[in-house]
Amino acid sequence: MNKIPLCEPDIGELEIKYVTEAVRNNMVSSSAPPVRNFENAFAKFFGAKYAIATNSGLSALFLVVKALGIGPGDEVIVPTFTMVATPESVSHNGATPVFADCGKLNPGIDAGEIEKKITSKTKAIIVAHLFGIPCDMEPIMRVAEKHNLPVIEDTAEAHGATYRGKFCGTFGKAGCFSFYASKIMTTGEGGMIITNDDALAAMAKRLREYDINPKQPYIHELAAWNLRMSALEAALGLAQLERLKELIGKRNAIAARYAAGLSNIKGLEFMAVPPQTEISTWLCTVLADRRDELVEYLAKENIDAKRVFVPMHDLPPYKQSGNFPNAEYLAEHGISLPSASTLSEKDQNYVIEKVKKFYSGQ
Repeated sequence: MNKIPLCEPDIGELEIKYVTEAVRNNMVSSSAPPVRNFENAFAKFFGAKYAIATNSGLSALFLVVKALGIGPGDEVIVPTFTMVATPESVSHNGATPVFADCGKLNPGIDAGEIEKKITSKTKAIIVAHLFGIPCDMEPIMRVAEKHNLPVIEDTAEAHGATYRGKFCGTFGKAGCFSFYASKIMTTGEGGMIITNDDALAAMAKRLREYDINPKQPYIHELAAWNLRMSALEAALGLAQLERLKELIGKRNAIAARYAAGLSNIKGLEFMAVPPQTEISTWLCTVLADRRDELVEYLAKENIDAKRVFVPMHDLPPYKQSGNFPNAEYLAEHGISLPSASTLSEKDQNYVIEKVKKFYSGQ
């Protein structure tokens, strides 16, 4: 049988139509109408004043950190359990990421751990909504407000997830999204910033595209970058955005079937979800005893399952001492199961059957 992939894009006729229209009309550059159309539709969907398209999720995070004036000598508190783009957005600006632990069974950064790490050098807090599970934002925002610190939300893995009725990405100063090929919605590569802050939006736009002044196009007051999204990517993204609720529904149905099929297996635990949240499953991730053996077993059965992130404090560029027991537990036991919205029930039942077989010892 063909290998069951961990995740793959869900591209349909609407995406083909929008991208084809862009090509036929020579709309390919970052200044072509599909980019503005995608930004406007994304802002409207999330109820944000501004949406700023970028060439990646890391670029979105990087621009927000830069636009906030954070640089050498500054510290930003970030989760140690996350993807490497989160601390890179800080270090690429010359600032220092300071790591904080997550919850015991929840991958989101813990508010109490954040507060322990705040110093006079702390300039911001970055949270990451991992695997489509929202962070527990209420206590996090209390800590941020108490210390007058802006919150940046890494929402790369949680498009459309909500916490207490509010979209992830809309709690802090800015929300940053990734549209990499495996994400819930994709543009191939790409990212987006959403914010209601006028000054942040204006600076992010300047830094995103060479600080071009339309009235004097070759006068650049700031040393900036080219981190723009092309119109072809935006056309694909616009179609995916129109289908976002459908794509979330498919992935959440997959997560529900895994929960029903695997919840009573000794040796498996499911991630804890904060109350009053609606997840937006990116990858259905469980905690497994004998995790590495399970990954290897599933690979032999033509199932692509993946170990979760190595904690950032263990990576060579970011080595930090400290006590991070929860992140280390998740890193040691976490496994993501095939979760693409294109996954058939037949293939998912096969995955469930093989996981059960592994733990039954047959």
